[in-house]
Amino acid sequence: MKATRLAHPKAPVPRYTSLMTRLLGLFVLLAGFACAQNRVYELRTYTCNEGKLEALKARFRDHTIEIFKRHGIESVGYWVPQDPEKSKTTLIYIVVHPSLEAAQKNWTDFRNDPEWKKVSADSELNGKIVAKVESVFMDPADFSKLK
Repeated sequence: MKATRLAHPKAPVPRYTSLMTRLLGLFVLLAGFACAQNRVYELRTYTCNEGKLEALKARFRDHTIEIFKRHGIESVGYWVPQDPEKSKTTLIYIVVHPSLEAAQKNWTDFRNDPEWKKVSADSELNGKIVAKVESVFMDPADFSKLK
């Protein structure tokens, strides 16, 4: 068996390899930045019919968020207002999509999802849950931590 000689651990890295590594890193960074620039956030406010907020929260907790994931809808967070009256009927949340065009496709796919149709129908056997939906698409400000 012939012994092979290993390169010296402090041997200089060939310039070509070093340059290629740097260029690849720069490309990955720029591609990620470009993709992030197209992302669109969506603020959604659901106003429930009286006494239905807990049913809506359960539907999100148990089903909706997982179905969102399957359709490219990424959850950022969910809130209930501190205002005593609004806290009885309002759920506010933010989701993010790769682009506005993707958001439109994501919502169409979500609404047509057979599991969502069943979950929605089953959860509303005792009456309609949501009375009003408001949606606002948003771009992050240049000083926002979220991009």
